[in-house]
Amino acid sequence: MSLEDLTVEELVENFELFDDWEDRYGYLIDLGRQLPPYPDELRDDAHKVRGCISQVWLATEKTDDDPPKLIFRADSDAAIVKGLVAVLLVIFSNRTPQEILDTKLEPIFERLNLEQHISPNRRNGFRAMIERIRDEARKAA
Repeated sequence: MSLEDLTVEELVENFELFDDWEDRYGYLIDLGRQLPPYPDELRDDAHKVRGCISQVWLATEKTDDDPPKLIFRADSDAAIVKGLVAVLLVIFSNRTPQEILDTKLEPIFERLNLEQHISPNRRNGFRAMIERIRDEARKAA
C-alpha cells in the first residue's frame, strides 16, 4: 500500500502491530522512504520549516475541488524526520483547510505513542511542522 492510500486508522493499526520501538522506528523510516520525490527547486528558504534541527521543506498545493483540498509535499535530510513528515502527510494531506484545522491530533498521537519516543529536539521540529501545516490551512480557508 502506498503512502497516499494509507488512512490514519491504518497508520495507527500498523504502529500497534509492533511490540517494541526499534520495530516502530524501522516502520517510521520505511514510511519516510515512501515520500514522493521532492523537487529540488522547492528546497529553498520559502519552503523551509523553521524550528527543525534537521532540514525540512514543505510545499502546499491547492486543488480545484469544491471545497478545495490542500496537498502537501515534504522532505527532510534525516531518516526519522522523513518518517515523521510522512505521518503528518497521512494525517493532513488531501484534506480541506477546515478539516485540517478541525483535526484533533492528541488522540492520534496518543495511539501512535510517538511523543514519548522522539527526542525533545525532534518533538519541537514535529510541532513546528504541524504549525506550518495549520498556517497553510488558515491562509487557504
